[in-house]
Amino acid sequence: MWLSDSAFVNSAIDWLANGLLGFSGWQVFFVILGLTHITIASVTIFLHRHQAHRALDLHPIASHFFRFWLWMTTGQVTKEWASIHRKHHAKCEQAEDPHSPHVHGIRTVLFSGAELYRKESKNKETLSRYGHGTPDDWIEHNLYSRFSWQGVALMLIIDVALFGALGLTVWAVQMAWIPITAAGIINGAAHYWGYRNFEAPDASTNISPWGILIGGEELHNNHHTYPTSAKLSVKPYEFDLGWAYICILQALGLATVKKTPPVLAYGEVRPVADEKTLEALIANRYEVMAGYARQMRSVFRQEVANAKLDANVLKVASRWFHRDDDKVPAEALEPLNATLAAYPVLDKMQAMREELRQIWLNTSHTREQLALDLQAWCKRAEDSGIAALREFSTQLRAVRA
Repeated sequence: MWLSDSAFVNSAIDWLANGLLGFSGWQVFFVILGLTHITIASVTIFLHRHQAHRALDLHPIASHFFRFWLWMTTGQVTKEWASIHRKHHAKCEQAEDPHSPHVHGIRTVLFSGAELYRKESKNKETLSRYGHGTPDDWIEHNLYSRFSWQGVALMLIIDVALFGALGLTVWAVQMAWIPITAAGIINGAAHYWGYRNFEAPDASTNISPWGILIGGEELHNNHHTYPTSAKLSVKPYEFDLGWAYICILQALGLATVKKTPPVLAYGEVRPVADEKTLEALIANRYEVMAGYARQMRSVFRQEVANAKLDANVLKVASRWFHRDDDKVPAEALEPLNATLAAYPVLDKMQAMREELRQIWLNTSHTREQLALDLQAWCKRAEDSGIAALREFSTQLRAVRA
């Protein structure tokens, strides 16, 4: 009896030390990377692109795998996640935004983003207004939503069984992964630091051109520009790992992509800008304005080569010169205005940019009037004597929807 008890104790000790798999520390480390990456893929493909934005359809097999995995690794309720994210887009950077760093503060979102999420998930009005189209089947009501914490408890049991005492660490990292990467980094840093391809009507940024660690969510400015696109990368140098997974799922018949970013196309240059030009401009306005911004930066470098102002003033102006008027912070207005006053060509480029932007923002004009406004803008650009404006106007008349 004593021997059997001793054998049992030794077996228990061995299990606690090694788990059922007997993996080394390095092997467990790579397992953690793999498990957390599956969770990231589940969030970006299922919760974000499929559920919140309907950018793709998923086969029931793929959809249910993601639901089950998220139940075990995050305890997320799909309706809550989709509702809060949709509200974020609808109220972005406004007081009602559930997790804007410009409303709640960057430190709060980075370090307490999960708490902001939990608080908003209790707002029944948010769920009622923004939760349409999310899973409403038997298993959602009787398991995933009803017993959300039991999923993460099951994951804890599995981790400890497979990895022994080290399984507690595996589980802890899994539980912290989404609060840190999604609730913290994406909701916080991706609205505060980074680069912008497009002048989206918010403060979204791309953290990195290579969306790998967080499955493509790093390309957040691209996403806010084209929220219903299943693909988040738009530039040749950008990479969206989530999109790569979606392509694999589509090849296997497990996904159907519904929308991707529009591709700016050119045809023959029209004699004058007409309603078709207007239609193409509105459909591709972010890409068109990104092209205008490139022209502006090029002209800026040429003009300020003959420095008339302090280098610090020009540095501030160069950062905000090509941005929407309402995005320029108060502290940047003085150096920007000083620069525009010193360089008439830059002032004209900036003024023409704002006039062009107002064409599609003017909802009081008819389609015919907007086309005439665009024609007038092109004529002023081509008569301005500024080569960059003349070149841009010519390209604009060649844009196709």
